[in-house]
Amino acid sequence: MKSNEKIALRKLRSSYLTSVVSISLVLFMIGLVGLLILTSGQLSNYVKENINISVILKDNTKDIDVKHLQKTLDASDYVKSTKFVSKDQAAKSFEKELGEDFTNFLGYNPLLSSIDVKLKADYANIDSLKIIEAKLLKNTEVKEVFYQKSLIHLVNKNIKKISLIFLAFSALLFLISLTLINNTIRLSVYSKRLIINTMQLVGATRNFIRKPFLLKSIILGLISSIFAITLLSVLIYYFQREAYQIISFNNISIISILFLIVTIIGILISLISTYFSVNKYLRIKTQNLYM
Repeated sequence: MKSNEKIALRKLRSSYLTSVVSISLVLFMIGLVGLLILTSGQLSNYVKENINISVILKDNTKDIDVKHLQKTLDASDYVKSTKFVSKDQAAKSFEKELGEDFTNFLGYNPLLSSIDVKLKADYANIDSLKIIEAKLLKNTEVKEVFYQKSLIHLVNKNIKKISLIFLAFSALLFLISLTLINNTIRLSVYSKRLIINTMQLVGATRNFIRKPFLLKSIILGLISSIFAITLLSVLIYYFQREAYQIISFNNISIISILFLIVTIIGILISLISTYFSVNKYLRIKTQNLYM
């Protein structure tokens, strides 16, 4: 008898461990979807804010006028950062791309000084750039404003497409995750269907039978969510350390809300799935238990 009890206890522990691991991984996937949604805007902004606009200056523009223009640009609502590129710097950069010194061949440096401008994400679109370009060209120091219109159009178009695909993928992944948790709980309850039937035979009420299963499901969901949150925290720490320039998780309140949502989802799905699974075996006839 003791040997049988030990085997039964070992199987029960194995069942709980399998359930915890399965639900933890699924909750981790749900949390990962949440993180991707939170960071998608940051990734989009990072791409847009790294589009370069070159404000080409007229030859022989005075240094004081260049500094004044750069300060004016830095103070503008639409500018994220600026960088002055002198004629010599532009020549060196072009020389690296060509692989030879073109100034010796020409006998002079034909390039002009410029101010490289990076815009804020909200202004990195064709309509805003046309207005900004017209405004910059009114400055007497500015000869030309250069930016790749096709590239900017392509970036904005692809970001919209990727966002839609990402939302569809997230919704699909979320549904798959819910299904996996539900199936895991059903299998766990299925292994105890004989116990449920035995309790019914000795006169236990349905609420009495449900109660321990529901309490265990809450504990199971809570433990699983703790493991999932631990994995998510490790992932957040890694990205914060390795890709801090692209992705930032400085908003603690949003991350905390995400962790709370993962915990609530873990408990609720575990609770609801257990409730319906137990009900199924409360209604089933004894002869059908082995089918």
